[in-house]
This record gives sequence, C-alpha cells and structure tokens, in this order.
Amino acid sequence: MARIAFIGLGNMGGGMAANLAKAGHDVRAFDLSADALDRAKAAGCAPVGSATAAADGAEAIVTMLPAGRHVEAVYAELFAAHVSPATILIDCSTIDVATAKHVAALALANGVTAVDAPVSGGIGAANAGTLTFMVGGTDAGFALAQPILAAMGQAVIHAGANGTGQAAKIANNMLLGATMVATCEAFLLAEKLGLDAQTFYDISSVSSGQSWSMTRYCPVPGVGPDTPADHDYQGGFATALMLKDLKLAAEAAKDADANTPMGAQAADLYQRFADAGQGGLDFSAIIKLLRG
Repeated sequence: MARIAFIGLGNMGGGMAANLAKAGHDVRAFDLSADALDRAKAAGCAPVGSATAAADGAEAIVTMLPAGRHVEAVYAELFAAHVSPATILIDCSTIDVATAKHVAALALANGVTAVDAPVSGGIGAANAGTLTFMVGGTDAGFALAQPILAAMGQAVIHAGANGTGQAAKIANNMLLGATMVATCEAFLLAEKLGLDAQTFYDISSVSSGQSWSMTRYCPVPGVGPDTPADHDYQGGFATALMLKDLKLAAEAAKDADANTPMGAQAADLYQRFADAGQGGLDFSAIIKLLRG
C-alpha cells in the first residue's frame, strides 16, 4: 500500500480520501476546514497541518480543489518544498484545460510527473467509490495514477495527453447540463398536455428520447430511481458547480473556435437560477426555473 497525500476534503474529496484509507493506503489529509479534517480522521486518514506536511514522503499527491488558481497555488507550494521525482501528482479538480496543461508543464520542469484526472459521478459515487476518472497525461503517468484512482472509482479511462482529462470532463458536463434542461422541458410539456409524469417516464425511458438525465437522474420527484428531486433537490451536484463547468466549457469553446449554442443557452439558464439564490440546489432543480 502507498503513502498518499490528499489535499482538499470537501463534499467530493472527503469521500474519495476515505475510500483510499479503506483500501489500506496511508492517507495524510489536509484541508483548511477543521471539520473536514475531523471527518477525514474518523474515516481512517491522518490529518496534517499543511499541504507540504501531507506531501512529505508521499508516493502520490491527490488534489481535489475548487478552481485552477487553487491548484496552481498548491503546486507552487509543493514544488518549493522539492517534491520527489518518484511522486505522481494527480489533480482530480475540475479546472480549465489551459491551467491543467500549465501545471503539468511546471511539474515536468521540476522533474515530477503529473496527470489531470477529473471525476464524474457526484457525491454519492465519491462516497461509494464508484466514480469515473478521465485521465490526461503520459502513458507512464497514467500507469502510476491508475491503481490509486481505481481505489476510488469503478472506471479509470486514459483520455490522452495532459489536459484531455479536463477536456473530456467539461465536454461531458456541457452535454449533461443541456440534456437536463431538455429533460425538464419535456416533462413540463408532457404535464401541460395532460400526460402523467410516470407514464411519460415509462414511455420515454425506453424510446428515442431516453437519456441519463431521464433514467438515472430524473428531475421529477417520485419518478424513476431515487434522485435529489426526491429530497427537495438537496445533495447531488449543485447548480453552482454545474454553472462553473458550463463556464469552463464556454471558455474552452471560445479558445478552440467551437460553436456550442446549446451549451451557451444552458449556461444562461443556470446563471439565472443561481442569480435567484438557488446555486446550492441540485442542478436538476432547474425545472423550478422552467416551471416559472
């Protein structure tokens, strides 16, 4: 088993670190939140007082942070402390592609291998150890990261060079955000036309309109499997986080000269919902905005 530094113990990182400890790894955990550190300790991790303390002697350093600037700041701190060339840096944050490539280049300049490995699956999958990881990096970097990531997920996929993990994540979440809006629209239209929600689900879930947003994450309470909609849209994947990912997708689309009108429209709707004070609700609660 490996000594692993885990930096960033929020809603996702806490469960991920706990699964590494459950798998038998020696996890040194750091977060600015004392409560998060207490939860990590209860889950079998060893809380420490700084990122560099966590990284000391670590074979792998996993970061799960809010934005690219936080990843850059932590990496700068780690490089100043002289990370061992034998250490693999695994960033599981969702950040912009340009920053992912930049920090990988900084790592290389410091003689360290880094991969970007953002996740899909949400808080439930983080806690259950069933996340999907999209990994950008060299073949050698992927080989080092794969067994660590496998302890936290059910699928670990090599997307390509550094930055492609983030590219896969933001493209996937742009698709998810847009299809969730369309799914909500369809349920509301069916309702206005006098069609029972369960009946519409039974039909559409086995027809050409079927999607993950329909069958695995239905935005209507009491229909399909248990989802945040059945808990007043609490938990799950917050609207504010979906909006963040849609903005990252818009930024990447601009840089790549890609035309993404549906992604842009979805971002506008989620922005309006967040501006209305609903950023903490699950993103499927966008049905509330569409309902008016």
